[in-house]
Amino acid sequence: MTNLLTLSECNDRLKNGDVIAYPTEAVFGLGCDPNSEAAVLTLLKLKQRSIDKGLILIASHYQQLLPYIDDSCLNKEQKQLAFTSWPGPVTWIFPKNRTTPYFLTGKFDSIAVRVTDHPLVCQLCDLFGKPLVSSSANLSGHNPCRTVLEVKRQFGDDFPILKGETGHRLQPSEIRDIRTGKIIRQG
Repeated sequence: MTNLLTLSECNDRLKNGDVIAYPTEAVFGLGCDPNSEAAVLTLLKLKQRSIDKGLILIASHYQQLLPYIDDSCLNKEQKQLAFTSWPGPVTWIFPKNRTTPYFLTGKFDSIAVRVTDHPLVCQLCDLFGKPLVSSSANLSGHNPCRTVLEVKRQFGDDFPILKGETGHRLQPSEIRDIRTGKIIRQG
């Protein structure tokens, strides 16, 4: 049995507080509503990931990220650096908004964010009306899933998956600190 879902069905699942898998630029991601603590805790439990590590938010455009970041302490050049890499596979560590919850940021005073260029994810974020939590679809210590079959092997045949293909990138997104420009993870 397969559980490949349409954009509309995934949107309904997200609004219901479920965790879904969806294709990104390089691998499948696990996603959920960033405003739902229960959904985020379910995602962390599925991945066997510590809440302290923080999570990435993925959006279709910058405005979707504004409720979660504090860009007021960044200068024009820092913002321009992010804007020149977006949409695309670069994740930036931004200062978090004071209201951004711990269950998204973990032990950090910042949050990782990306404006994606994957067409299905953009459509899903636009339909959902906000960014998604985005963490690679894999159990801690396992390789990220690159196919529907790999997602099913790690999370079960009934796990909800957005029907679509990953992009052609071989590596997950690069992660950089917006304040320093330092590369945290090579992409």
